[in-house]
Amino acid sequence: MRTYDFTPLYRSAVGFDRLAGLLETAAATRQENGWPPYNIETTGENAYRIEIAVAGFRPDELTLEVKENLLTVTGRKTANDDAGAQRTYLHRGLAERDFERRFQLADYVMVTRADLADGLLSIELARELPEALKPRRIEIGVPAPAKPLIETRKPKAA
Repeated sequence: MRTYDFTPLYRSAVGFDRLAGLLETAAATRQENGWPPYNIETTGENAYRIEIAVAGFRPDELTLEVKENLLTVTGRKTANDDAGAQRTYLHRGLAERDFERRFQLADYVMVTRADLADGLLSIELARELPEALKPRRIEIGVPAPAKPLIETRKPKAA
């Protein structure tokens, strides 16, 4: 097991606290249960999709929240009471437990839409750069021809 000490980064870099925090989070040795499974794919130059397998969850049992570049997907399963009758399972293979998945988003990545179909929650993301950060073309001007600096005098008539 490897551990990394990011203390020198904190001592010598100013303004990179968020980057160091991301590195520490990525290097953390905590064990996640891996449920529910998910895919992250790129669908364009500045477009992404996260698909999470949430079989058995209804839209009102799922919550998406974005706060400070952190996307949190939460599933809270409500009690399944069919008219008050208790269910007796011979085998229970569907995981209907609560979950919380977190995804760290880069700057200017926004959630554009979310859909639930066939047990998959699809979250569409897009990077939307502000106009001030987009590349822009600067026209190069050509100065007007300069006037001569020394004026010539006409010769005097004799």
